[in-house]
Amino acid sequence: MILEHAVLDVVPGEEQGYEEAFKRAKPIIASMPGFRSRRLARCIETPSRYLLLVEWERLEDHTEGFRGSAEYEEYRRLLHHFYEPFPDFAHYQPLVDL
Repeated sequence: MILEHAVLDVVPGEEQGYEEAFKRAKPIIASMPGFRSRRLARCIETPSRYLLLVEWERLEDHTEGFRGSAEYEEYRRLLHHFYEPFPDFAHYQPLVDL
């Protein structure tokens, strides 16, 4: 399992529009091969900041499968214009024995 992590800074004042667009985008990412789960949380101290955590079976399910899909273009159209600046994404591998 791979955990994708992204801190998403949304243009201030656009939070409601972003959350509505995210609801429409959820089924897109959830339909992708290798998708396991996702969580979106809103920052208390900075309300225009969100934390996205997505679990994938393999790194390639995100980097090649999802990002290389036609469905990703719709996902991107729905969400990416809300981000300022564009977020960095990182992938983590759980440490089972710790």
